[in-house]
Amino acid sequence: MTGPRTKAAITGIALSDCGRVDEATPYALHAQAARRALADAGLTPDLVDGVASAGLGTLAPVEVAEYLGLKPRWVDSTSVGGSTWEVMAAHAADAIAAGHARAVLLVYGSTARADIKAGRRTSNLSFGARGPLQFEVPYGHTLVAKYAMAARRHMHAYGTTLDQLAQVAVQARQNAAANPDAMFRDPITVDDVLAGPMIADPFTKLHCCIRSDGGAAVLMVAEDLVRDCATSPVWVLGSGEHVSHTTMSEWDDFTVSPAAVSGRLAFERAGVRPDEIDIAEIYDAFTYMTLVTLEDLGFCAKGEGGSFVEKGRLLRDGELPTNTDGGGLSAQHPGMRGLFLLVEAVRQLRGEAGGHQVRRADGSPPALAVASGTGGWFCSSGTVVLGRE
Repeated sequence: MTGPRTKAAITGIALSDCGRVDEATPYALHAQAARRALADAGLTPDLVDGVASAGLGTLAPVEVAEYLGLKPRWVDSTSVGGSTWEVMAAHAADAIAAGHARAVLLVYGSTARADIKAGRRTSNLSFGARGPLQFEVPYGHTLVAKYAMAARRHMHAYGTTLDQLAQVAVQARQNAAANPDAMFRDPITVDDVLAGPMIADPFTKLHCCIRSDGGAAVLMVAEDLVRDCATSPVWVLGSGEHVSHTTMSEWDDFTVSPAAVSGRLAFERAGVRPDEIDIAEIYDAFTYMTLVTLEDLGFCAKGEGGSFVEKGRLLRDGELPTNTDGGGLSAQHPGMRGLFLLVEAVRQLRGEAGGHQVRRADGSPPALAVASGTGGWFCSSGTVVLGRE
């Protein structure tokens, strides 16, 4: 027989310097974000007994933990693309519930933009020709092309229009305008999106995420540590994860993302419905990701995402404020952006988002949020429901 499960709360959040950061290393951004998150929570590093990190070093998160001066007894290096951090948050909550850890630090940092600028890496988004992908690489299936094909299928099946997809980028930019930390804040129009240089049909440049530098950290603690923290807790109410495919030929339906499963699981486990959610933070490397994830999380019916994103529904004062910081399309996108979704969701729930804060009708901050990350080319999804109570 086991005892009662311990609840997990997020009590520390932070971003490192983001945007254009030419002089820092990825390790330095990890450390900066980690220090800031611990300071936010009011806890000391010696209490951290769990570390979750991916994307850096040969032995992530071992190298990251060593760089931070930590010796954790629980680690996670799950790497499933952009959804990594929502999946890691689910794993950390389970570890805390089981008593395997009491304070888990999720931390990430990348100098993707600075590295390309300095010639330290190429910007080619094609993937290796070994394993299952060898059958697609000869046809030039870059990452953006895979998303573009999926978007075209949705347009063919449901009549989704380029104007509707462009609305996702326009509203993300409008949300970013009030966020001083966003990399791009100048307003754009649907015509601006449609007139941009073509990247992969139907995506022009503004349909695609920006490239930035930056890092983020989230501290999750057991409920008995909450009283020692300097911040109000945001509770992990439910989570779900799912993987779909890696080879496009093995994807059953280009119009259904793995969020259809991860979202259903997260809402069921949280005991809440999509229509109870106040804000949504959704991975948006491309405009179609936002649209189809909204469908798959249950905010609208399948095929109705195009009409749903019209009329300003995604704006901070809209029906479902989405990507309230400007998202990967305008705020920042240093590689795997999933951790930034959690930071923004918590910031909004705590009422600490400053000029881009969302308010409910009674003036209070949001009470419920969902963060849903997507990895690869709709290969994986992690969804987390968060709440103030």
